[in-house]
Amino acid sequence: MGKGQKGNITGNQLEAAVKTVLSGKGFKIVKYRDWIKTPHKFGDELLLTNVPYTTIYKHKGNTEFLLISKKYNCTIRIECKWQQTSGSVDEKLPYLYLNVIEAMPEDKILILIDGRGWKEGAIKWLKESVEKKRYTNQNSEQKDILVFNLTDFFTWANKTFI
Repeated sequence: MGKGQKGNITGNQLEAAVKTVLSGKGFKIVKYRDWIKTPHKFGDELLLTNVPYTTIYKHKGNTEFLLISKKYNCTIRIECKWQQTSGSVDEKLPYLYLNVIEAMPEDKILILIDGRGWKEGAIKWLKESVEKKRYTNQNSEQKDILVFNLTDFFTWANKTFI
């Protein structure tokens, strides 16, 4: 099994953890492409999967999830990143961050990032960029960006969705 294949499997496990936690909190898991055709059929508490947006390069991009809740009055895009072994994926974090602040339409975005393969300083850079609102402007400074590892995500979900 190659590094990329292994990374996909563990990334899928991270996504499975998100689905398990949020379905346990009452969110119905629905494919975005099904929901967009007839959104009234699926209710108000949803975890949409494979949700499109237009990237900073004006290409089609997808994030893993969009959480929509009438009960909790929120819409949260969720991006999952896993890095089990060292590699070059951490070089994509600035691209991800710029997409979060410039291209993703939601004001609340959760980046779930975990694994032990990240280069030293990569996650720290991401968290500092979020905290200092690097590269934001009047159109994006209101964004509420959360950067969690899996433990932080479990804690947040348990406190937020009672």
